[in-house]
Amino acid sequence: MFSVAFGLAVSAAGTKAKLIKDFADAGAEAMFKLVDFVMRFAPFGVAAAIAVTLGTNGTGVIVSLLKCVVALYVSLLVFFALLFTALRLLTRAHLPTFLRAIREPALIAFTTATSEAALPRAMEALERLGIPRRLVGFIVPTGYSFNLDGTTLYLSLALVFMAQVGGIDMSWGEQLAAMGYLMVASKGVAGVRGAALVVLYGALDSFHLPPRSLQLLIGIDAFMDMGRTCVNVVGNCVATVVVAAWEKAIPADAPVLGPAAAPRLPVASPEVADPTS
Repeated sequence: MFSVAFGLAVSAAGTKAKLIKDFADAGAEAMFKLVDFVMRFAPFGVAAAIAVTLGTNGTGVIVSLLKCVVALYVSLLVFFALLFTALRLLTRAHLPTFLRAIREPALIAFTTATSEAALPRAMEALERLGIPRRLVGFIVPTGYSFNLDGTTLYLSLALVFMAQVGGIDMSWGEQLAAMGYLMVASKGVAGVRGAALVVLYGALDSFHLPPRSLQLLIGIDAFMDMGRTCVNVVGNCVATVVVAAWEKAIPADAPVLGPAAAPRLPVASPEVADPTS
């Protein structure tokens, strides 16, 4: 609430608050550089986590962990199919054009496993598609806190996996309670790599799950983090286009609507030769 109120105050102050705006822009650039530094050392942490998992539980646990990874990616692919179908039906967007535009931010999110690294590219891609900057600048950052599609899928699957590792049969009531807890606790985790593990750690005592199950997930979390982060970024891009369509803010010649939306120049009619010449 303070951030929203402060942003409105800075906007209302106009040029008098230019110093604050410049400071915020400089802070954002510094944070992007900090994320880059962290990503350079991330592979060492991933290797250490995998080594601890295999050294503690043996190689036999690999099959169960692979099933968990495959289940997550199959779920994400099904979600992608439903998401793009809804995008086409709700906005009439040209899917090949949209997919080409968001390919770079999606790959950045997948390779770095952090949504923050893909934020600038995602906003630039949406603006190139013809989405007004005022909508992009509000919807995309807001979606990073409230529209975490991939993280939601991952947390649901991870909680069930942890219960199965501990031999716990969760009732429908416990599953609904867990869903409510994860929906609230997961807000804002997209900006921090591995923050979903912190959310799951908080669920251990609440739902009487064995700590060993979370230790198993740490070894494969990096592989699943890439997929869920990519879905988070793509889901926010889709949400931005949908909201822009609802607001009727997409120009008729916007690239997101496809090549057919581009303005066509009038074709000059060929001159008819004068028969008397």
